Amino acid sequence: MEKTNNLTLSFQTLGITTILGFLFLLFGCTSGTPEVNTDITESEANVTKDIIWHIKAIHPEGRAIDVKALDKDGNIYDVKAIQDSDQRHLMDVKAIVGGNNLPVKILVSDHNYAPVKAIGEDGTLYDIKALTPEGDKLDVKGISSSGNIIHIKAISKEGVFYGIKAISPEGQLNDVKGVKMSKEKLESTINGVEVHAHIKAMPQGGCIGDYSIWHIKAIHPEGRTIDVKALDKDGNIYDVKAIQDSDQRHLLDVKAMVGENNLPVKILVSDGKYAPVKAIGEDGTLYDIKALTAEGGKLDVKGVSSSGNIIHIKAISKEGAFYGIKAISPEGQLNDVKGVKMSKERIELMVNGVEVHAHIKALPQIN
Repeated sequence: MEKTNNLTLSFQTLGITTILGFLFLLFGCTSGTPEVNTDITESEANVTKDIIWHIKAIHPEGRAIDVKALDKDGNIYDVKAIQDSDQRHLMDVKAIVGGNNLPVKILVSDHNYAPVKAIGEDGTLYDIKALTPEGDKLDVKGISSSGNIIHIKAISKEGVFYGIKAISPEGQLNDVKGVKMSKEKLESTINGVEVHAHIKAMPQGGCIGDYSIWHIKAIHPEGRTIDVKALDKDGNIYDVKAIQDSDQRHLLDVKAMVGENNLPVKILVSDGKYAPVKAIGEDGTLYDIKALTAEGGKLDVKGVSSSGNIIHIKAISKEGAFYGIKAISPEGQLNDVKGVKMSKERIELMVNGVEVHAHIKALPQIN
C-alpha cells in the first residue's frame, strides 16, 4: 500500500458540552460468475428517508468547524455524509452542489499531502476546506496512511492537524477516512479525474497498535464459535483470517491462506437468492468458504441481504438459521465481517478473471 505521506453555519445543533464528551475518542489515538441480486434482499429495517450527517473538523478545544466545498468563484456548498439505509459502517461523503450529490475523493498526487476534492459530472473540481469563524479557509488533506485507511485532517495555519468527523443529528460520531480497495496508486477514474482513494464515514476504530491476525468465526446463537475455512475441490481445508497490517482496525482485509499465498475473499456476481462467498486463486480457481461445525457439518457462508453499500454475510445452518460472521483479535476484540461495495454497479471489479460483486472486510461493530 502506498503511503499517502508520499502523495504528493457553525454547528448549532450540538452544544459544546456534547462535543467535549467526544474528546477522549477524538484525540486518544493519533498516530469487495453470480450476484447478490442487486435486488438482494434489503434489510427490513430500512431507513425510509436519508439521514444527513454533518461533516466537521474538530478543534483541539472542542469547537466544531464547518467543512465545505468551494468552487473557483468562492461559492460555498455543503459537504455531508449520507446514511441511506439502516447501517452506518460505511457511509458516502458527498458535496451537495445545485441539487446534485457529488463524490468527494482523494486524488492521485505526488504532493506531500493528498488533495481532497469533490468531482462534478463534467470533471470540475471543488476544493474541500474547513471554514473557521474568523474567515480562514483551512486545507483538508490526506496526510498519512495506515494500511488501506488514509487519515484525513484539516490543517491549521500553524500546521496543526484537526480530525474530520461525521456527526449525526442524534450526536453519533463516525470518523471520516480515505479508503483504498487496491494497492495501486490509481484506484479509479471518475468523470476523467484520477482518484487515489474513496472517502467514507466509518465507526471509530479505537486505539490499536499491534499488527495481528484476526480469526474468522461464525457465532452460534448459544455463543459457540464455529471455524470459517476455505475448501478446495478436493476438500483440503485452509485458514481464513482478517489481517491487521497497520495501526488501524477500521477496515481489515479478509484472506484465505492457501500455501504461501493470501488469497482475496470476495462476494461473486450471481443471480442466486444468496450471494456466493469465495476465495479467488491467482489463476482464477475458486475456493468455497464454509463454516465447519464440531459435528462435521459444512455450512454455506453467503451474502444474504444488503443495507445500502453494506452486504450482510452469514453462515446458514441446515435449518436455514443465519449465524453472524465475526473477526476476533488475539486480545478478544470483535469486528463485523461484511461485504462492502464502492460502486452501485453489479460488477464491482474483476479479480483474476472472476466477476466480483463486493469486497469482504472486517469492520468495527456498530453500537
